Amino acid sequence: MRSSDHIPNAGSYFSSVLHSLAAVPAHEVDEIAEVIFRAYLENRTIFIFGNGGRASAASHFACDLAKGTVQNGNRTRLRAVALTDNLAMLTAWANDCGYENVFAEQIRYLIQPNDVAFAISCSGNSRNVLKALEIARLVGARTVGLGGFDGGRMRFLCDECLIVPSSNMQVIEDIHLSIAHCVFTLVRNRIVESIDQKVIGANA
Repeated sequence: MRSSDHIPNAGSYFSSVLHSLAAVPAHEVDEIAEVIFRAYLENRTIFIFGNGGRASAASHFACDLAKGTVQNGNRTRLRAVALTDNLAMLTAWANDCGYENVFAEQIRYLIQPNDVAFAISCSGNSRNVLKALEIARLVGARTVGLGGFDGGRMRFLCDECLIVPSSNMQVIEDIHLSIAHCVFTLVRNRIVESIDQKVIGANA
């Protein structure tokens, strides 16, 4: 756990969260939501991955996107997959090829051009995250990142990369969840609007 913030009490912790959250560039959140909505319209897949708490965030985000965007039985579903969820797969790749390849090897045989590789990493320097983004770029996928601190090397591998302005790991993780919920909400609303427009068009 790394932090340059001195936090002696709950008030100072929540003040730090609010300060960093207020500095998040909202237009970059909108841009990420647009990338995911476009993937939905084009019937592409979003592959989400990260380590530790960010692995849990990847699972959470994939669930929100895949399940929470289902509206009124819409036949076109948003495809979101967390590469963190298959423990057998993760440990097999780690055992045979090294932990740095656990996401890259999944990406290598799953991802298609114009799919989305969505990395979540506080440091932006996790080797397994970077290798997955490298493979995704080679096949022509879109790359998106959520980071913190100075963004690390991840920011150079992403088409869109939002860096939470904080040096506190827990604050960064809190805000990552808020960003994921915001992106999900924006995408879900766009999907609802697109379905409503189709219904109106069909009844016109």
